[in-house]
Amino acid sequence: MSEFEIVNQELTILLVDDEPDNFEVISGILYNSGYRLGYASSGVSALERLKKSQPDVILLDVMMPELDGIEVCCRIKANPNWKHIPIVMVTALNAKEDLARCLEAGADDFLSKPVSAVELRARIGSMLRIKQQYDALKASLQLRLDMANMIVHDLRNPLTSILLSCEMLDRANLPDQYQTRINRIKIAEQQLRSLTESLLLMAKLESGKMILNLEEIELSQLVNTCISDMQAIAGQKMIQMIPDLPELERPICADKLVMRRVLDNLLLNAIKFSPSKSQVTVQINYLDDLITQIRVIDMGVGIADDLKQRVFEKYEIGTPMEDIHQVGLGLAFCQMAIEAHGGRISVEDNQPQGSVILIKISSLPPGAKHPYF
Repeated sequence: MSEFEIVNQELTILLVDDEPDNFEVISGILYNSGYRLGYASSGVSALERLKKSQPDVILLDVMMPELDGIEVCCRIKANPNWKHIPIVMVTALNAKEDLARCLEAGADDFLSKPVSAVELRARIGSMLRIKQQYDALKASLQLRLDMANMIVHDLRNPLTSILLSCEMLDRANLPDQYQTRINRIKIAEQQLRSLTESLLLMAKLESGKMILNLEEIELSQLVNTCISDMQAIAGQKMIQMIPDLPELERPICADKLVMRRVLDNLLLNAIKFSPSKSQVTVQINYLDDLITQIRVIDMGVGIADDLKQRVFEKYEIGTPMEDIHQVGLGLAFCQMAIEAHGGRISVEDNQPQGSVILIKISSLPPGAKHPYF
């Protein structure tokens, strides 16, 4: 029996089974169900078929020669382009150990042989609902990404105009009282630009469309640049920015733009929640030959123990403070960005008061994995 399709409507089911008679049974049960039914006679041909088109549900036989269903399931779930496809394992095996192997491979459900018509329809209906929910979520994320791109694109031009206008006023030698207001406009423009760029990167990270531009970067140099650019904002509260950096630089492999956004967010947060005339310190040190640690230390009100994990969730804020606008997106973005680099981010208490945002990131090249992570 050659591989073929029975075409009815839009929803597609792929049966992977080395026994053609099983396809006849399944197609007979589903004949009037309104599905497009495809058939692959081996695990290898199923994987090749997925490269061309993706079904909504896969019915996968466990016992097949050459490449069995367990291995096929593992390969499908390991592929980021395929892992969302629900897989129902069709098996004559009933031992708990065998079913556990299927679950470990990533299977979503089971069907026992001989296949029951009622059970088959129910299982497929359940898996299709899961797939449709996934598709709706994916479409929603894409809409958010498109909106974020549009907003950032539309904001860049007016922000650039504001900055250019401020520079022109700078050259006009206006009285000091006007110069102070111009500086405030510059600071507001800088904060707004940082926010819009972070929102765009966050949308890309969430949608899985963020491709990191990995290169060797010198963190000390990046920290010094960030601190220099934040001096005007810190100066409003007379906060001293202190770089505590190693004498010998050790490059890390990271996306420079993303890491810059992370540092900007952490410094802006530290300045926002620090009292006037205090200090914000950025410290870099090396835990071993491969792990680089970044600590952003403030002297603010700190974060309660019960919020130390939740503070990295979107729209979650730490200790509410009067006259401070808190959205709860900055640390969420930082977590997504650092985890995309294979690192970790956490919060600790500073002594005698304040918070420490702690980042640990590997200096290994892309694709390599440090035992710590």
